[in-house]
Amino acid sequence: MKKSATNSSPAPSAAAKAKSTPSGRIHPVVIYPFQPPNHYHDLEELYGLVARLNGEPQRFARPITVMDRKTAARLRGDKAFEAFRSGTVAKHSDLIEAWCVDTCQMWYTGLGAALDRGRNGDVYWLIPGDFNYGSPVGREVLGRLHDLPEIIEELDQDLCVGEITRDGCDSKCLIDTYGTFALLLNWFPEEAQEIRRICERPRSEFFAISHSFLTEVMHQRWYAYEQTLVILLQAVFSKRRVSRFGVGDLTDLPQGQDTLAAAVQQIERLERVLKMVWRERHERERDWFARYRLLEEQSSQIRTTANALLSRLLK
Repeated sequence: MKKSATNSSPAPSAAAKAKSTPSGRIHPVVIYPFQPPNHYHDLEELYGLVARLNGEPQRFARPITVMDRKTAARLRGDKAFEAFRSGTVAKHSDLIEAWCVDTCQMWYTGLGAALDRGRNGDVYWLIPGDFNYGSPVGREVLGRLHDLPEIIEELDQDLCVGEITRDGCDSKCLIDTYGTFALLLNWFPEEAQEIRRICERPRSEFFAISHSFLTEVMHQRWYAYEQTLVILLQAVFSKRRVSRFGVGDLTDLPQGQDTLAAAVQQIERLERVLKMVWRERHERERDWFARYRLLEEQSSQIRTTANALLSRLLK
């Protein structure tokens, strides 16, 4: 099947096209839902895919599932959970239970374990577990989600970001418009323009990454929040090749949109991470603190404005 993606870099050279034959394996890393699900319809569909991947060892490394220990503790003694964990999750993947601050730390655990098994030429594929895979759209997405890592191989890319189709009034779109890109333009104006050209959803939980770039990323500071955005910044800093892939109209929001409290929390996290990345890149410069104070003041104004707008739009 021919893959369809938007590429942020020039078209691959003849040499790059010659590399389209896979030279390694794909490592699927599944992130089990942080919050216990109310039912297993979505996870059953997802692990149907995981079982198929596990059945192709020449093409796919054995999948890894990362489960937060707090999730397991909340469900201890739940017969449905125990049966699903042992009869499905552990059967079709290597289950890693770890104490994690939040989802991005679960990524770090799973991608790190996969990287330890991998080699040059391999591709690492992050699959979030808390989307509506049991819906008709979800099942259709699962049928072609493998395109995401295959784009890395066939187009000789370093990173491919999967973008969910969103309405402009969707809460995640509002957060990205008034929070993510506004703050990004303040702290990293040149990189923000390049990231905006690359993708519209820089906080996506769907991505695939090459062995060489994951090795680079894993040796940098890892953040418990907003790590996709940090990876995109690192890709722009180091001039990596980045593509995007349309995932489809999935959702991980049972109520249809984020609450105002969740939106405010996401913007605060974004600002905190961007501040830290900026300081790490500039703190050795002579006038860094004077510049930082100015950017911090502007950033505070952006955050305040974003929160005010979102308070009107997310009722």
